[in-house]
Amino acid sequence: MKPEMFEGLIPATVLPMDENYRIDEDELRRYIDWISGFGISGVAVNVDTGEGPHLYPEEQVRVVEVYREELKGRIPIVAGLSTRFTDAAVRMAKRLEEAGADALLMFPIPAYAGEPLDPEIPYGYHKAVSDAVEIPLIVFQLQRALGGVEYSASALRKLFEIEGVAAIKEASFDARKFLETVKIVRSIGRRVYVLTGNDNFILESFILGADGALLGFGTIATDLQVEMIERAKRGDYEEAFKIAEVVQPLADAIFAPPVRNYRARLKEALVMLGVLKKAYVRPPLTPISEAERKLVRKALEKAGLL
Repeated sequence: MKPEMFEGLIPATVLPMDENYRIDEDELRRYIDWISGFGISGVAVNVDTGEGPHLYPEEQVRVVEVYREELKGRIPIVAGLSTRFTDAAVRMAKRLEEAGADALLMFPIPAYAGEPLDPEIPYGYHKAVSDAVEIPLIVFQLQRALGGVEYSASALRKLFEIEGVAAIKEASFDARKFLETVKIVRSIGRRVYVLTGNDNFILESFILGADGALLGFGTIATDLQVEMIERAKRGDYEEAFKIAEVVQPLADAIFAPPVRNYRARLKEALVMLGVLKKAYVRPPLTPISEAERKLVRKALEKAGLL
């Protein structure tokens, strides 16, 4: 494991598609070349931003292969693992590892639904995957608005007993929950990295204890976020907050309600920036309205990106 991959910005990448909602490999390769030029510490593929849960298993594997071919080991690849039950997860994890993934982001599964969640359920799921692969796992604490789960303290402590768990992506979008999670991580007696997934308080996450960031918003204004994070980690908060004054309002526009539309908003923003040619999202996701496009354009202009 390369620990430095968890100490910077890992953009959660989008997935270019054609008008038939199939992966556009040529466009994907161009996009990889673009996103990899910003001093990032990794790339996250097949995650929520990249519509990973809406892809066939063969497509998920192919996406990782394309990234491996283009990056040639220069930048670590975090692959989202989104299945529905343990055996499927073990099989898919092996395929993603073989395809070139350097770490796995463990999406919540339907079996977690309902309160209270027995800690043994996520523990058994993560342990089975960890035992099947040699690459590290990232626990994923995700806001319920996006179909996620917020783990209890006992569930988190149980998950961190798994040696293969190297990090947690904390994306509750709740500063108090984030801080509680950081405190648990710091109390367990071994090194587990905290990656903020909270696009609504990116800089503040580092003040509260984040080691790195795995963000859907990381795919635009990427250079600004890399600089902001580096300054925050050096303690240069005055300059970091100056960058945040530009970055955060744009993030807030992209992640405005309904949150589910953020994938389409990101693709539209990338089209406006000339990075992508089209902004197709795979159904049941839907394109955003013309009114929303205007809001995205206005936010990009206000941030000085257009």
